[in-house]
Amino acid sequence: MSDGIYTTLTRQSGLMREMSMVANNIANASTTGYRAEGLIFSEHVKDLGEGQPSLSMATGNGHVTRSVQGALSQTNGTYDLAIEGDGFFQVEGPEGEIQLTRAGAFLPNDAGDLVTPEGLRVLDAGGAPIFIPPDVSDVHISSDGTLSADGRLLAQIGLVMPEDINSLDRTNGVSFTTDGALEPVENGRVLQGFLEGSNVDAVSEISRMIQVQHAYQMGQGFMEREDERMRSVTQLIGR
Repeated sequence: MSDGIYTTLTRQSGLMREMSMVANNIANASTTGYRAEGLIFSEHVKDLGEGQPSLSMATGNGHVTRSVQGALSQTNGTYDLAIEGDGFFQVEGPEGEIQLTRAGAFLPNDAGDLVTPEGLRVLDAGGAPIFIPPDVSDVHISSDGTLSADGRLLAQIGLVMPEDINSLDRTNGVSFTTDGALEPVENGRVLQGFLEGSNVDAVSEISRMIQVQHAYQMGQGFMEREDERMRSVTQLIGR
């Protein structure tokens, strides 16, 4: 197999991963709190010696989570929360790990814990679950996350940012984990009665999907022509 086919194979593999990522972004264009993801390609260049052309191979192994603010929509829901600016809500994952999310459609469960639609408990600034007494009526959440009911202070919803935004690993559509440190947010505020939509630009994603598809087809055509050339050479040598 020629170096050209090896090079094209690595490119095709990366394009397939990018196509999957773009398709996932488009599928979540209407998902509350979804953060779009992009693929990062890296190039590896090998010097083949004096008088020889260098060999360049590209792989798409990295990813980046886009932090652009999604559109805010007013719901007037008591426990519907959106973040304006930087930051993530903290929720307790199934294994007790801290997960980060921008999807703020919360509600109290039967035990009084503030939870996500999946049943994961929302955490306060100190990392403890937030309890909503069953007899409260007038619930107010201020811009700094302070939650009060009937004039009583109950908790403060914690907003955090990972020390390295590129350390985020997606656990599902709208939640992330990180191995790095978490820091308090200074320039983010909580909006009660609002939800943040997906930050996917559907038009740009569809345009990118078409570009990736064309690039993949060009690579596929090159490999087919290169395969025919090598078959012809093999047949000539065999004769």
